Amino acid sequence: MNSNAVIIGGTSGLGRQLATMLAARGETVIITGRDQARAQKVAAEIGPRVRGLGVDLAIPGEIAGKLADVGSVKHLVIAAIERDDNGVRKLDVDRATRLVVLKLVGYIEVVHVLAERFTKDASIVLFGGLAKERPYPGSTTVTTVNGGVNAMVKTLAIELAPIRVNAIHPGIVGDSPAWSGKPPEVLQRVVARTPLGRLVTMDEVAGSALFLLDNQGINGVNLGVDGGWLLT
Repeated sequence: MNSNAVIIGGTSGLGRQLATMLAARGETVIITGRDQARAQKVAAEIGPRVRGLGVDLAIPGEIAGKLADVGSVKHLVIAAIERDDNGVRKLDVDRATRLVVLKLVGYIEVVHVLAERFTKDASIVLFGGLAKERPYPGSTTVTTVNGGVNAMVKTLAIELAPIRVNAIHPGIVGDSPAWSGKPPEVLQRVVARTPLGRLVTMDEVAGSALFLLDNQGINGVNLGVDGGWLLT
């Protein structure tokens, strides 16, 4: 049976970039997004070895059914995220609840559902973010859930051993859809504090995820990719 690379949240941004890289090196890839039709459309755009499924991690009770026909899994990447500007002084409870369920319960449920389908050399990469280390106004929920991913890596690596589990925590990715349209002065403030002298790119972040997927000696690691931004 052929094994698959599964990218949860693979229809846009870094998830799509990684799916494109995996397909380019000949892997059979399954990508998911909240909308089935869009996931199928994006899959067709990436290539013939890619299939799209509709999965909403914020509805964890449906995940098992949505992933029922996913076969053997060699690589699992969970990159799904919803951006949430939500602070403690002005809290949107519904949005906060959705994000917490999506990222903490949904991530774990995906792993639970696929646990018996992992190959012996399978690897998992979760996506968090560096808001866990550097909060900003309105990041209360984002900082909290990414801190949860940081801890999740450790418990999953122990529970799933010898399957490897790691996480990647990107900083500001300059050419990503979320950041490329920001006013130049906003990005320049970050560049000025980044020892690399520029922002990291989508290719660099996706390449770092490939490294975590492939390198058999890396396990239980939370990898920041930020060009040294956290040093300043």
